[in-house]
Amino acid sequence: MERAALEALLEAVRHGRVPVSEAAERLGAVLPTQAASRDMDLAGVAHLDHHRALRCGFPEVVLGSSKTPEDLVRIAGAILARSPTLLVTRVDAPRAEALRAAFPEAEHHERARAVTVLREPPTERRPGVLVLCAGTGDVPVAEEARVTAWAMGEEVETRYDVGVAGLHRILGEVDTLRRARAIVVAAGMDGALPSVVGGLVGVPVIAVPTSVGYGFSLEGVAPLLTMLNACAPGVSVVNVDNGFGAGYLAALVNRAAVGSPAAP
Repeated sequence: MERAALEALLEAVRHGRVPVSEAAERLGAVLPTQAASRDMDLAGVAHLDHHRALRCGFPEVVLGSSKTPEDLVRIAGAILARSPTLLVTRVDAPRAEALRAAFPEAEHHERARAVTVLREPPTERRPGVLVLCAGTGDVPVAEEARVTAWAMGEEVETRYDVGVAGLHRILGEVDTLRRARAIVVAAGMDGALPSVVGGLVGVPVIAVPTSVGYGFSLEGVAPLLTMLNACAPGVSVVNVDNGFGAGYLAALVNRAAVGSPAAP
């Protein structure tokens, strides 16, 4: 059950449109039980968390890279049987095609390497999330963050290729930076951009080190260390190439800032 459906049911009870006994029966159908636990188990492939949207505000997200196309389709089908929203991350072309064949409404976001299904898209998105990246090589990670926040109901602005090697590019976007409530910054190489952004704004900056760069970058460890040691206050850091985690956190921050805890 989605949060919006739960709220609608409780409102119906409050106004006398649904008897208490009927509401109790409906809620009993979604409460975790031993039978429900078996229903969530896909024959050893996955044990799905169908109540995550009620607890956390968004349904369970599926990591696609470690699953076969057949298993992905089974998992996606089970999620969509209970939820109007699906987000699958880290999908290559064969996996995306399998999902689109099974679910014609699925959208493949190629640069983000993600697939979404939004059967009940929000009528109005919450503005306030901004996604930046230092170089074009960081775009896939930035796009993963953008699609994640977008799937969660946020309106997302982007500014790409605004790294510190051409400092005028980010300084020219100060007005854009200061409109945001949460900013995701993806950067490889020296990973300096989040510190610069953090010194210009008074909102949370979510830094994403990427594995893009020359030489001894240790597949993203070098920018990770830079970001962990950021001098600017207000900078937090997620794992290397974790655009999903950054976008999810940005959506939660923005949702809290506008006072709208419910998932779309």
